[in-house]
Amino acid sequence: MILLTPDDRFALRANDMFRDVYDTKGERFDPSPVLKLFSPVGAATWLATELGEDGDTLFGLADLGFGCPELGSFSLAEIASIRLPFGLFIERDVSFESVHPLTVWLETARHAGSILAAESLLRRPDQIESNPGLSPGGG
Repeated sequence: MILLTPDDRFALRANDMFRDVYDTKGERFDPSPVLKLFSPVGAATWLATELGEDGDTLFGLADLGFGCPELGSFSLAEIASIRLPFGLFIERDVSFESVHPLTVWLETARHAGSILAAESLLRRPDQIESNPGLSPGGG
């Protein structure tokens, strides 16, 4: 499976170019994740918002399944080279779309303990509204 489509590559590169842009309120550009990669036999999940000039370095939220999702950079080539049991590989979630910016994903994943749990919460707007700690700028 192709992990990065041309459209994904374009959107990730565009986000990278706007990384240091601030809006009229002085708030930094906070894009929504463009790409979700995951292990089909485990909890490892990556959400990427940016792709560096080298075409390999992704930036976003990484969760290896140990209960501590964190922001950082990760290598597309390294992720693509991971060999899993039963001849499986890391996959791209072809149906992934997000309206939530990365900061919301980060806070929700840290609160919930994983990107997968955060994804469940973020699909339920009533959960976000009833828990201000899960919204941007929330406690």
